[in-house]
Amino acid sequence: MHFGFSYVGLILLAMLFIPNGIWAKNQPENYDKYSRKENRLLLILERIGEVLVTGLVLIFSDCNVRPRSLWIGWLILAFILMVLYECYWIRYFKSSKTMKDMYSSFAGFPVAGASLPVIAVLFLGIYALNIFIIVAAIILGVGHIGIHLNHLREINEEAVETKENDEAEESAESEEKSEKKTHKKSNKNKKKSKIKRVIKTILLAPVVLYIIICIIMVGVRNYNFFVSCIDTDKGIDEEFFVQLNDQRQYITIRGRDKTAPVIIYLHGGPGSPDSMMTYAFTNHLIDDYTVVCWDQRGCGRTYLNNDDKENKTVTFEQALNDVDALVDYLSDRFGQDKIIIMGHSYGSVLGSRYAYDHPEKTKAFIGIGQFVNFSSSAKCEYEDALEKAEAAGDDTSMLTEAYNNFVKEHTVEAGSEITRYASKYHKAERSKNTILTAFVSPTFSTDDLWWYTKQLSYEDFMRYNGKIMNYLLEVDLRKTQLSYEVPVFFISGSCDWNCAVTDMEDYAKTVGAKYDIIEGCGHYVHNDAPAEFAKIVKEDLLMTNE
Repeated sequence: MHFGFSYVGLILLAMLFIPNGIWAKNQPENYDKYSRKENRLLLILERIGEVLVTGLVLIFSDCNVRPRSLWIGWLILAFILMVLYECYWIRYFKSSKTMKDMYSSFAGFPVAGASLPVIAVLFLGIYALNIFIIVAAIILGVGHIGIHLNHLREINEEAVETKENDEAEESAESEEKSEKKTHKKSNKNKKKSKIKRVIKTILLAPVVLYIIICIIMVGVRNYNFFVSCIDTDKGIDEEFFVQLNDQRQYITIRGRDKTAPVIIYLHGGPGSPDSMMTYAFTNHLIDDYTVVCWDQRGCGRTYLNNDDKENKTVTFEQALNDVDALVDYLSDRFGQDKIIIMGHSYGSVLGSRYAYDHPEKTKAFIGIGQFVNFSSSAKCEYEDALEKAEAAGDDTSMLTEAYNNFVKEHTVEAGSEITRYASKYHKAERSKNTILTAFVSPTFSTDDLWWYTKQLSYEDFMRYNGKIMNYLLEVDLRKTQLSYEVPVFFISGSCDWNCAVTDMEDYAKTVGAKYDIIEGCGHYVHNDAPAEFAKIVKEDLLMTNE
């Protein structure tokens, strides 16, 4: 949600006001008779809606054209409706300018002079992801469309009354014959009308439902925006590209106090940036910490902003160098000698290695869904699923075959087959939908979605992340990182078998690290139980100050 002048809003208002100005001098005969009987409540809502819409569509720059926006279709539809609105007025100005001419439907829209612009503003609000414009359009619609529907009802009632009076003047015999014919014709017309209404309802129902879902999503997104809002006089809320070695890389920095300790959050994957959804857990940390999220080299917005489209420079060693460059940048900017490193999944491998190599720059390390070793994690996953499958009396042949195949091939794809059969026994009760979390994020953009569509298949994933995945297949923290010179903490969900919770637990005991397991959560424990996760983080980090 961004303040700023909207030229799109200005164009829409011009398309709205110009024909209305011309209409003021070309009103239908007897229009004043109807306007004097307008419902006062509807009239108040109409006036409030007019003021709100006029102001709001001009002050939010989100209304302007954003060609790469996922929501651009709504803007196109809004202007199609406004073009129809102009056509409606052209038809009216060319007509006899009667009340009937003014209130006859146009392009399938009843009271088109009222409904078309209101729906257009509603669609503009959805496009701008602005609940205020949407609410203003609804208020305007209730008042404006309501008033004109009442006018249409009055016109129809007068037409029926006139027709009845004309029929009353006919002779009794003619009237009797006419009644029989009219009755048959009326029944036939009513039947056709009913069928049309049913068809129209069936066709419109999914459209209306989709619009409602979009409005709800916009509302939730705006709610998340205000919940995440930071007073930047004392705190910081920025997103930008920073030069890290040979690339400009995307980061976000959020915190309510610029002097607070800095946490760098390293996402997993590799190649799975989640900056757009980190608000879910960082909102519970930003009162006490400045949290930095980063789209690492070769993925997300960083990938889109650089020329290395084949990820030739993406290696684990380069990732470590990038982390070091980011730590130096943040240390210099915020005047802190040491930074807290937090890593999730693959990010826990990257973060733990950095903390191990650079204790002089690391205040503490927090591993979320800590990865230890691919083979030992797969074995833990298999053995737990096998035990539960046997207890349930299920056939375990496919599960066992998948594990044996992994032991033989030792590939990412073979490891995924274990998960395919084991997932039935590893349901996380408190697991939240990460896709939904992302979609209602106040920062989610087309770039985020575009990146993920580039690696939907296993082949594409390995194309961009193959070097690091090959490294992960061989890494074993039990052999390379048996002790740390900085405080180390691990947090996992009890149902995390992507990076097996039992494997983490064993490694934590080996290195003497404090670990916490949150019941019912999966691999994204920080998204599943953000408040509980943040509470543990604060308690852990408090220990480093003692």
